[in-house]
Amino acid sequence: MTIQVGDRIPSATLRYKTDEGIKEITTEEIFKGKKVVLFSLPGAFTPTCSAKHLPGFVEKAADIKGKGVDSIICMSVNDAFVMDAWGRDQKVGDKVQLLADGNGDFAKALGLELDATGVGLGIRAQRFAMVVEDGVVKTLNVEEPGAFEVSSAEAMLAAL
Repeated sequence: MTIQVGDRIPSATLRYKTDEGIKEITTEEIFKGKKVVLFSLPGAFTPTCSAKHLPGFVEKAADIKGKGVDSIICMSVNDAFVMDAWGRDQKVGDKVQLLADGNGDFAKALGLELDATGVGLGIRAQRFAMVVEDGVVKTLNVEEPGAFEVSSAEAMLAAL
């Protein structure tokens, strides 16, 4: 069952890399008492994700946070090492937090997994974006396969 507006974010653990190693963060820690824009994409270093999706949020981060957003999170079914390398390559800095859903557990819990085995990518997360307030989904924009329109930084800025 796919998560819907008004639903509470399911419990999951995501990972990120620091100078001290891989750290874990729970969805409770991410969303409790905060307004968060979470966007997901099929994979780090892939064409649309690297050329448009992540760069748009990096570019619009100040505008989005200016609407009362505490954090902007990019999630992908990649490992934390790949997400860290991609963030450095994309010069993300502290504008967007990149979190790894290495096994796709969070994507599956959301009901937003993507079967990309036909093109050799395995099970990934669909391209989507959402606004979450105190753990409750307020806006959910899920892309049609191959599309990039409703989950862009501009679309989310308009939704705020």
